[in-house]
Amino acid sequence: MTAPRELGRSGLKVLPIAFGGNVFGWGADEKTSFALLDAFVDAGYSLVDTADVYSAWVPGNKGGESETILGRWFQRSGKRDKVVLATKVAKWAEHPGLSADNISAAVEDSLRRLQTDVIDLYQAHEDDESTPLETTLAAFGRLIEQGKVRAIGASNYSAERLQAALKVSADYKLPRYETLQPEYNLYDRAGYESGLEAVAREHGLGVISYYSLASGFLSGKYRSADDAAKSSSRGSSVVAKYVNPRGLRILQALDDVAGTYNATPAQVAIAWLIARPGITAPIVSATSVEQLHDVLAAAQVDLTAEDIAQLESASAA
Repeated sequence: MTAPRELGRSGLKVLPIAFGGNVFGWGADEKTSFALLDAFVDAGYSLVDTADVYSAWVPGNKGGESETILGRWFQRSGKRDKVVLATKVAKWAEHPGLSADNISAAVEDSLRRLQTDVIDLYQAHEDDESTPLETTLAAFGRLIEQGKVRAIGASNYSAERLQAALKVSADYKLPRYETLQPEYNLYDRAGYESGLEAVAREHGLGVISYYSLASGFLSGKYRSADDAAKSSSRGSSVVAKYVNPRGLRILQALDDVAGTYNATPAQVAIAWLIARPGITAPIVSATSVEQLHDVLAAAQVDLTAEDIAQLESASAA
């Protein structure tokens, strides 16, 4: 098992895979969600990432479903102390943006749904340029002072805005974002590597990357237009975006490396993220315990420098 890694300078340490709670309440019903959480924690992992908006996009849902299921599991399992709990604010229509009043109201609702006294990592789900950075960071600071939040993070910020936020924290002596949550995987590299990576590494931020498997493409499930039917919800969009000469080149490299480890392409794609300097814990999701165990096995795939070079050569833009 890989050693724990610290989330920035927060003092919170986690093993290098996070579980994405976006599936709770639609991709996985409550019973399955409980089983997934038990399996994840019982395997020694701890970082569970959710958001107040999950899963408002599903017909019949309104948001808050993921946090609610997680809160019920805490009560049922008694395992709250085994979890590093991360949630987010800003994207939900019920609590939009990063004003002081919205953050104050949103955290109370999240704490109630989660049935807990404290959120370990409270993240700005997206930037809010209509609110001054010092206002947002001061509001987060009050939550830390009140003991409702342990550390804060940022998701979906540009490199420039993240750098500006870190400067505001230093200038005004406010809590700083300890983590960054960007889209990042072996195919979607440019958005993170072109600026955010340098900021995160310069300031020692923890990085919790999402879309680790590029919506399932890096599992090797989609290799031709005919494969679009394999997922009624996203197959067509995955094929349209990723099934191209570069994407197929990446899959070939994943197949080649996976063959040397008796691993799957998905495990190798996640192992590449784990091995990437500066990445703390890529986020993975699963809708069955079997699928989860398969994904967690990525932590046992110890890629060589040659493997990494092969993968990065294949994925070069």
